[in-house]
Amino acid sequence: MSDTERRKRGSTHESTQAPMQETAQWSMRGRRVLVTGAGTGIGSGVALAFARAGARVALHYSRSDEGARDTAEQIRGSGGEAEIFQADFTSTDSVRRLAGEAVSLLGGLDVLVNNAGITLNRPFEEITVEQFDTVYGVNIRAMFFLTQACLPHLEQSRGAVINLSSLHAFAGMRLYSVYAGTKGAIVSFTRTLAIELAPRGVRVNAIAPGAVEVENHYVADPGYDPEEKGRLIPAGFVGKPADIAAAALFLASEGARYIVGQTIVVDGGSTAFWSLTDAYARESRVRYGKGYVPEGKGKRGGA
Repeated sequence: MSDTERRKRGSTHESTQAPMQETAQWSMRGRRVLVTGAGTGIGSGVALAFARAGARVALHYSRSDEGARDTAEQIRGSGGEAEIFQADFTSTDSVRRLAGEAVSLLGGLDVLVNNAGITLNRPFEEITVEQFDTVYGVNIRAMFFLTQACLPHLEQSRGAVINLSSLHAFAGMRLYSVYAGTKGAIVSFTRTLAIELAPRGVRVNAIAPGAVEVENHYVADPGYDPEEKGRLIPAGFVGKPADIAAAALFLASEGARYIVGQTIVVDGGSTAFWSLTDAYARESRVRYGKGYVPEGKGKRGGA
C-alpha cells in the first residue's frame, strides 16, 4: 500500500471506526461550537463529529486554509453548517478577534474546543528563548485568552470548554521539555479554571490523547506504520481522531454534567501499562509479602 493510500484508509482495526450514527447518542442539535486548529487531525475529527451530531461549527485555522475548507465542505455536503476563520495564535489580538467573529456568526457560543497547538522536539540545552515563547504562546497563552474572550457568551448558554492536552502531561519522553511543559500546564489550567467557572454555569474539562493516527505522522515519517505502532499499545491499535471526538462529544453533553475539572486520558491503555513488566514476563516463584500477608488456604481464589 502506498503512503497516500494509507493516509486515506488509515489502519483497518474495526474498533477505531466511528460510524456517523454513533454520535447521535450525544445530540448537539442547535449547539454552537468553536473548534481551534480544525484544519487537520484531531481538530478536524472533532469538528466533523460535532457537525454530525447537529451542531453549527466554526473552524479555526492558523496558516493554510486548505484543511479547514475541506472539513467545512464535508460538513456542508452532509447538510451541516460550518464556517472557517483564520487567526494567528502568536498574537493575542488575533485570538480575541477570532472569538468576536465566531460568536458573531454563530449568534452565541455553547462549546469551545481548545485544540490548536504546535509541537517542538529539541534537546533541552538547544532550546532558544524564541522557541520557548512561541510554543508557550500558542499552546497556553492563546488558549487562556481565547477562553477569556469567549467566557461571557459561554456563561449565557451555560456552556462547556474542552481543552486538548496530551499524554506528554503524564509520561516523559526525551526532547519534549517545552512541549510537555505546555501540556502539563493545560491540565493545571483546566482544573483551576473549572473550579472558578463551575458556579457560573460553565463546565471546563480536558482530554489527553495518546497515540492518534493523523496526517502529520506520514509527513514526519514516510515509513510510519500504524499497525506496528499499535502492537505497542495495550488496546492493540493506534487511535483515530474519531476516538478523541467521541470523548469531546461526551464532555460537551448533558451526560457529563457532573464532570468538572477533569482530564480524560484517551490512550488505549498506554499510561495504564507498566513498561518494565515485559522483563518479568516469566512466572516468578518469589513470594513477596511472606510473613505479612496471610497465606491462602484451599483452592485458588478461596479463603
